[in-house]
Amino acid sequence: MTTTATYDLAELQKETRMGAMGSETASREIRRIDLIHFAQRQTEIAEQLWDAAVDVGFFQIVNHGIDLAEVRNAFAMTERFFALPEAVKAQYPLKKALNVGWESRAQVRPSTGTPDQKESYQITRPHMEGLWPTDEELADFQATMLAFEGQCWRVAMQVLSCFAWKLGFDEAFFARAHDPAQASYQSTLRLLHYFATPPAQQAHLGLWRAGAHTDFDCLTLLFQRQGQGGLQVCPGKEMDSQAWTSVTPDEEAITCNIGDMLMRWSDDQLPSNFHRVKNPLPGEYMGPRYSMAFFAQANRDALIEGPGKKYPAIAAGDYLNQRVAANFKAY
Repeated sequence: MTTTATYDLAELQKETRMGAMGSETASREIRRIDLIHFAQRQTEIAEQLWDAAVDVGFFQIVNHGIDLAEVRNAFAMTERFFALPEAVKAQYPLKKALNVGWESRAQVRPSTGTPDQKESYQITRPHMEGLWPTDEELADFQATMLAFEGQCWRVAMQVLSCFAWKLGFDEAFFARAHDPAQASYQSTLRLLHYFATPPAQQAHLGLWRAGAHTDFDCLTLLFQRQGQGGLQVCPGKEMDSQAWTSVTPDEEAITCNIGDMLMRWSDDQLPSNFHRVKNPLPGEYMGPRYSMAFFAQANRDALIEGPGKKYPAIAAGDYLNQRVAANFKAY
């Protein structure tokens, strides 16, 4: 792996100490790529996606095919889930080995050493037995979120088909590697609730909504609510300068980023870069922040091997375990 995805614990903790509030630059463009008429424009779109991914590792897509009303419905259901009493949510606890279930203030980033100020609920299709709220607790939750997860999968595979073509694989290469019909499927839809920030906490620089990190997957699709900002990105090559760029929420756009898994699969041509969710500053929106992230993670038995075979082939399940162990072994 290149240094983009392998900053060690000491370097990430230094990042937090030196840039707790974070310097920021508006000069980095997070490109917006229009997927309209995808079939007719696939070559053009693939070139645009590749250029944006190679340059920053982050981009936004519009006209992606998921109706805005369905995005809003999924967000409404997300808010209803997190509004349930803690005693109810605690019936569906996170199963770390399977990446499913609910947790709260439990994820400690190496970059901060403190728990992220959020709660989350993770959906991974083959492992959800006993983890869905009942219809009495939250009617239609399971059906709504599974339908939304399926739409996210479709969009992710469309984007990945472009990267497959650029890498010299066939168009359906990544769709086969992320097959939801298999028991080894491990793509995840994660619902996120970042807690409101009390005024007294603004000066507590040791707390973050989400500390700096890279994602471990192939591709992340992030849905943000209008007016609920905080996401910032920074290519790894610029970590020393702390040049963070805020990504303004736009409910009609999906913010995408390359993960460590695709960086390896591309022989490091596609960078997996750092991002974080900062605490609001004085004068900014202090209320809760909700987001939904779909992590396209290849099936556990899919073999990761780049076109140039820069790294030894490895099963996606083993690779994911390695990345988790490398990032959280100290905690």
